[in-house]
Amino acid sequence: MPKSAKLGLLGVSVVVLLGLFLGVNWSGVHAAGDEHQEGAYRQINVYGEVLQHIQSDYVEEPNITKVTHGAMRGLLESLDADSSYLSPEDFKTWKDAKMGKAQIGVTVSKRFGYATVVSVTAGSPADKADLSDGDILEAIEGKDTRNLSLATIQLMMAGAPGSELKLAVLRPRSAKPEPVTVSRVVMPEAPVQETAYENGSIEYLKPASVDKDHVSAIEGKIRSAGKAQPAKKILLDLRDVSTGDMAEAIRLSNLFLDKGTIATLEGQTVAKQTYTAEASKAVNTNSPVVVLVNRGTYGAAELVAAALADNKRAELVGERTFGEGSQQKTFEMPDGGALLLTVAKYASPNGKKFEDEGVTPGTLVATTDPDVDDSETNDTKVAGAEKNAPKKQASPAAADDQLNKGLDLLKAKAA
Repeated sequence: MPKSAKLGLLGVSVVVLLGLFLGVNWSGVHAAGDEHQEGAYRQINVYGEVLQHIQSDYVEEPNITKVTHGAMRGLLESLDADSSYLSPEDFKTWKDAKMGKAQIGVTVSKRFGYATVVSVTAGSPADKADLSDGDILEAIEGKDTRNLSLATIQLMMAGAPGSELKLAVLRPRSAKPEPVTVSRVVMPEAPVQETAYENGSIEYLKPASVDKDHVSAIEGKIRSAGKAQPAKKILLDLRDVSTGDMAEAIRLSNLFLDKGTIATLEGQTVAKQTYTAEASKAVNTNSPVVVLVNRGTYGAAELVAAALADNKRAELVGERTFGEGSQQKTFEMPDGGALLLTVAKYASPNGKKFEDEGVTPGTLVATTDPDVDDSETNDTKVAGAEKNAPKKQASPAAADDQLNKGLDLLKAKAA
């Protein structure tokens, strides 16, 4: 490429980033007296100088397009895991992606720069390959996930039924990544799990997702349970529930609340919205409720847990949730790429943003770790032995400390 063209590309890179960062044109920047804009403009000048040094002084001739795309990806991901920069090629793939492809049964986000497993669907190919919450996907199809946007990672997880996905998985306490090959399948949506405990006085409900069908199913079960036994207690299991819709999360929360704030949504350019419980939509506002959560509780499920806890409608048992709850907007760029930018965040009734803080239960009970070290305490060893028991058991309470604690709390409550 001629030097003049390279310098032109360098200039375009700076202009694109300036427009991205400030959202105004050059004349607007000079006219602006806003302190934040002036500070941003100074930083863009620094970025321009860095690019110039890379262009003129780097050990070898750099690929400025690649450098600029990497810089923009890093800029976006420094904000949060959901904000992404898509190159022109990635954006075209993203727009052309068809729904309904086969999956391996995991929800992924990014933590520490890498793709991270949020939760694993029971019985899925990922589950059979022993992938677990918290596992780091260092590479997908040989590509380092540090260099991939979350949107691109999510696209790569999908594929044709029967196709294979090659992963490099770094597990807790593992010194190096382990190669794992998983086949994609089209997975049927699991129904709401329902179990009766304590002679039917406790109704255990576990949705696979906080979506329209599962929330409607829960509503039907609550109504039926109320007719059969109005004083029935409810154990709502939201562990590893990592998919769903925020509108349906608000509807699910409202089933248990006849008043009070359910959640808020607000951003720099998004006016604050407050979602309030409506008495006409409430179904059961009196029965004792315990909600189980863990690090795989994500997004819509976090909203439900926080709404019920903050309104003193339910006790939470388990672990701090993953931390997700934002709204994105797509901005197309002049070069054909795009930004997927977080423009607003959801917060609990008490004002805690899910994406920043997650949801911490009042009763902390850790998930027992199957990778227990012999040097650990006897109590921890016992917990690990329980966890190593077969996953499929006649009674889910047999080796589930979080579930057992939830049941104990409900047993102690007056109906």
